[in-house]
Amino acid sequence: MDELIIDAHNHPNWKGHNLERFIENMDKFNIDKTWLLSRETPSDESDPRSLYVYPDFGEDGPLSFRNCLSFYERRPDRFVLGYAPDPRRPDAIDRLHSAINLYGVRICGEIKLRMMYDNPDAIRMYRFCGEKGLPVTVHIDYEFDTGSKYPRPNWWYGGGIDAFERAVKKCPDTYFIGHAPGFWAHISGDDQFDKVPYPKGKVEPGGDVVRMLRQYPNLYCDISAGSGCNAFERDPEFAKPFILEFQDRILYGRDNFNNQHQDMLSKLDLPEDVLDKIYYKNALKLVPLD
Repeated sequence: MDELIIDAHNHPNWKGHNLERFIENMDKFNIDKTWLLSRETPSDESDPRSLYVYPDFGEDGPLSFRNCLSFYERRPDRFVLGYAPDPRRPDAIDRLHSAINLYGVRICGEIKLRMMYDNPDAIRMYRFCGEKGLPVTVHIDYEFDTGSKYPRPNWWYGGGIDAFERAVKKCPDTYFIGHAPGFWAHISGDDQFDKVPYPKGKVEPGGDVVRMLRQYPNLYCDISAGSGCNAFERDPEFAKPFILEFQDRILYGRDNFNNQHQDMLSKLDLPEDVLDKIYYKNALKLVPLD
């Protein structure tokens, strides 16, 4: 297979990118395939200040599976289909099962919910994903005061790294992909993870991300969004050894439409075979192309 670039984390119809603009953006940055992820964060669990970037709000928004499917059906050559129903729904597993059978869903993602990620309903869905061969992409955020009382004083998702670790441990046959500020802040063993969303400064020994990647072979991570870049750019001297150690479990992803992640990787002087793993081989390991 010729070399590819697979964006393992993005969303349809958001930040002004309809299908035409999305494909143009992929072509601009030489991206061959994109994993299209839904997000069923309920409207009362979403920061209203971010509504302007989302196409949907309601029962299946703000990033609906409906829009993922629309993109995929029109350009199946460029997209891999993801879907993550809210596991708190009594029909969540049935919905996911139907989407696998009817539409060929390959990834369970993105889960971004105001719940503990190891609650029993979520564990049931993760184990179902393991049975069906779907990796699970999760978003973690800690509480940071917004200065407002309503609609929420903060916007936390997942219950922190401890709840996520319990889920990873309880579901050894399911592959998980960690993502977002509340995951990547734990690359360092300092105490900044619940103080600021994007910690700066040298990475200290003892980070939970490092420990968990060593301990759990079913844990992967994607470098998408500002949090992934920040984790590496805050300490480039740490970033390269980290990537070399975990080269088999790091995925390239953007969660955006800029090129900051390719720019960041190009500065680290990584071997070509390692870059190939990050750009596409690790994604193909989890979700082979037909």
